[in-house]
Amino acid sequence: MSTVLIKRADPRAAAFRVLLQASDDYAASLYPAESNHMLDIETLLRPQMNFFGVWLEGAPVACGGFWAHDDYVEVKRVFIDLTARGQGISKKLMAVIEDEARALGFKTARLETGIHQPEALGLYRAIGYMERTPFGDYKLDPLSVFMEKML
Repeated sequence: MSTVLIKRADPRAAAFRVLLQASDDYAASLYPAESNHMLDIETLLRPQMNFFGVWLEGAPVACGGFWAHDDYVEVKRVFIDLTARGQGISKKLMAVIEDEARALGFKTARLETGIHQPEALGLYRAIGYMERTPFGDYKLDPLSVFMEKML
């Protein structure tokens, strides 16, 4: 059984810069710039953001977190390195994100993902996220799927 460690992380760390860039590159290969809603590293450092890293056997392989809004959190920057997929890491990371949001008193988690990411859509649906209308500053986009889960 593989050892997985999930804890708060610094997005400026070299390993997470690599993962975030891989996430950006992946999204750019699927969607036009106006349909990509990625937070940059400086934004990930803001107090409203809670960023987590995932280590598998001591090596950083995934990241993600949530942006705390007034009455909900938005799940952001969830990305699992290709070499670490299929091991349940995304479910473990999402559980930590949701537990941390719940511990801060939030009752709702929302997210935006794309229509060309069946694995992400499958994960979110499997753990209880339901489709909803755009929220926050998002506009209706035929390439986006907006989802929500009560925590």
